[in-house]
Amino acid sequence: MATFKDFRNKVKPNWCPGCGDFSVQAAIQRAAANVGLEPDNLAVISGIGCSGRISGYINSYGFHGVHGRVLPIAQGVKMANRDLTVIASGGDGDGFAIGMGHTVHSIRRNIDVTYIVMDNQIYGLTKGQASPRSDAGFKTKSTPGGTIESALNVMEMALTAGGTFVAQSFSSDLKELTSLIEQGINHKGFSLINVFSPCVTFNKVNTYDWFKENITKLSDIDNYDPANRMQAMQTLMEHNGLVTGLIYQNSNQPSYQELVKGYDENPLSAQDLNLDEEKFNKMMAEFM
Repeated sequence: MATFKDFRNKVKPNWCPGCGDFSVQAAIQRAAANVGLEPDNLAVISGIGCSGRISGYINSYGFHGVHGRVLPIAQGVKMANRDLTVIASGGDGDGFAIGMGHTVHSIRRNIDVTYIVMDNQIYGLTKGQASPRSDAGFKTKSTPGGTIESALNVMEMALTAGGTFVAQSFSSDLKELTSLIEQGINHKGFSLINVFSPCVTFNKVNTYDWFKENITKLSDIDNYDPANRMQAMQTLMEHNGLVTGLIYQNSNQPSYQELVKGYDENPLSAQDLNLDEEKFNKMMAEFM
């Protein structure tokens, strides 16, 4: 049985010292081992940005996609090989700006993929510009006078889009984050896990101390029920989205794969895709 160490490789991350993404990487590796996966059972698909490098730092199948397109790739991998556990990962710029259209449709489609977003409220790889998650008034190189746009409330958006597993964590809370990733992997449907992952180089506002002072853990709220979608939305609005834990889960909604007619139990990746000459000629004749 694989352990945490089996999901390590010899590639040393080049994130800035103190970056929250280190903890996200460790949480993925721990969660994969805890749910009983082997490295060849897991595919980590990533987008562009500092967080996009994570697919190269984990001993598993990996694919580093283009900006904003991590989810189409991850869904294609899952449809081609339903036996793989697929984790998509990226940053708030990747998932909530150029990739937002894919994010919304992935949520409503409910395909069995776990999407982990490392949310640092800034563009880190391009040296510190405002992202869709930056608060109004946030001063960066691209908004020296302070951004005039309001921050995107992604957890509320996920609920309205029909999310069946919506969670949020803080990179400093490795125990909670690991548990949420385990739950996301085991959830039969699309799992969105947003992780507050501070950028220690370019974001001097949303720091580790700032999050510790402003975050509310859902486990500290009396009678919070993650099966209650209305309560989930109300709680997010009351706390300006700054909550951590399992926000909402609907285990009764069938996954995309369960609803696709004729979706073969034998993965496409294991099927013989060769065409004999007669069948090939017949298919070509349809286009002549």
